[in-house]
Amino acid sequence: MIKVENLSKTYKLSNNDEVIGLKNINLEINEGEILGIIGTSGSGKTTLLRCLRGVEKFDVGTITVDDFVLNADDSQYYYNKLKQATAIHLQRNFGLWPASCRENILRKFYGTKYEDEASIILEDAEKEFGEETDRILKLVGLWEKQNYSSTIISGGEKQRLIMGRQLAKKPKLLLLDEPATMACPRTKQEILEAVKKINDELGITVVVVSHLPEVQKYLADRVVLMEDGEIIKVSDDVNQITEDFLNDMEEESDIKITATDETIIKSEGIKKRYFVLNEGESLNIEDATFDIKKGDILTLLGPSGAGKTVLLRLLDGLDDADDGKVSYKLIKDCEEFWVDIHQPSLNRMDIRRKVGFMYQEFALQHYATIRDQLAAKLGYKNNQVVENAKKIAKQEGLSDEILDSLYLLTDLTESEAKNRLEQVGILPEILNDLFPKFPATAVKDAVTDIFEKLDLSLDVLDRKSYELSGGQKVRAMLSLVLASKPEILLLDEPFGDLDPKTLRIVSNSLKKLAKDYGITIVMVSHNTDFMRELSNRGIFMNDGDLLDDSRDIDELVDNFIKFCKADYLIENS
Repeated sequence: MIKVENLSKTYKLSNNDEVIGLKNINLEINEGEILGIIGTSGSGKTTLLRCLRGVEKFDVGTITVDDFVLNADDSQYYYNKLKQATAIHLQRNFGLWPASCRENILRKFYGTKYEDEASIILEDAEKEFGEETDRILKLVGLWEKQNYSSTIISGGEKQRLIMGRQLAKKPKLLLLDEPATMACPRTKQEILEAVKKINDELGITVVVVSHLPEVQKYLADRVVLMEDGEIIKVSDDVNQITEDFLNDMEEESDIKITATDETIIKSEGIKKRYFVLNEGESLNIEDATFDIKKGDILTLLGPSGAGKTVLLRLLDGLDDADDGKVSYKLIKDCEEFWVDIHQPSLNRMDIRRKVGFMYQEFALQHYATIRDQLAAKLGYKNNQVVENAKKIAKQEGLSDEILDSLYLLTDLTESEAKNRLEQVGILPEILNDLFPKFPATAVKDAVTDIFEKLDLSLDVLDRKSYELSGGQKVRAMLSLVLASKPEILLLDEPFGDLDPKTLRIVSNSLKKLAKDYGITIVMVSHNTDFMRELSNRGIFMNDGDLLDDSRDIDELVDNFIKFCKADYLIENS
């Protein structure tokens, strides 16, 4: 029996404001059950999970696991004892050794017993833990992949390997924090099946945080509904709980997305191959040929590893193609040009100024305020700033090609841009010199309408990234991309972490923004409901091939679900 009594937790922000994380939580978790926790982003789900794990100190209350009782004011020693009884799986954490799946689990067994995964002698570990490792590999569905390196297995296989490593700790309680939210339907099905097997065959008690109703319906015996740090309801009527969770969801916008006949992007015979050392070809995009019309909201869909993100980066010119061409229409001085996005030029700078790119891994700077980050982004995309950068480049003797190549870096994540500059021996400060920040005092006026459409409070402007909830982070990142009023928006699965209610707000906001500002959108998504609501066209990919291009989104998504054999979606449809 696991019991939580009168648990409360308050966070202090950098400006000394306080945010309630948990408020008087009382909960009993039955041995051997799968308990679901559902709620919107910021409702306290992850905070409760971290308290149960022993990595988050709480202010008031107790946590009891069998005979062990942890009080709020106990020393770190007792919090560590709770950590020994629990194991956690985080959605975005791939803490794996660059070794075989089998070795990863052997190392965890060894480290759990001897408190040191690094100094393992594999032959000895195999003798001591080999049979248990066999069982776990079979349990999480990696028996056939046991000798594959963790560096080359798919995202879903990585998720299951992480679970396998957690099971090697022989935990009393397995905690899962959105274990499948970012995965494609096929991968998600594999992960959910692994969770069921772990619970059924090992009898391990599982607590799964997920804001996806279909996941809770497929897995949970009981569900806890949380809101604003409090438990609103607990019930074994999972359908009723999920209905209660969704009952105040914003209505779907009735805006119809329609494209014009005008082609604004052309992908012609794009080819790109990737190889893994000693493993051969990992991806081959052979002939990506298609047009994008003005006003399209086009979704690239397909299973993990299909090549969707690679194609999106090729469309934006962030990576070079092996062959073929991506061209953008540019109208300048009443003349029409087609600009090759892979060839540096001043014309390409004019294209990039009108394109926004949003990454799967949010490019928010951890310690900078949202206002400061908006000021930088508005500077990069501001027409006057770009024109002034051209003048500075001429004065400093920088060629058009070098200036444009530097400007491309402003669309990369901060770490990727720094890495590219370091490779050629240039200091990152050059970007600030060429493209100075927008005045901080003018940021609020520039983004007020965007924040309103995203249902994001202007109070967020002076908060730092780490002080925001998951949903606030996504919408803040979206505001960075939208603040410069781009004509074309490229989105790489940035909304996979959002709960359905927040996702509906984002979907409706994007529809309105697309209509009001004439934005064309190309996005990668695994969320089938989001695709249906937002897209007017889809391209289905698998193994680098473009298999279908259709404006019948419902049929395309239905075929995708069947292709993925996603029973959790079919059973709960």
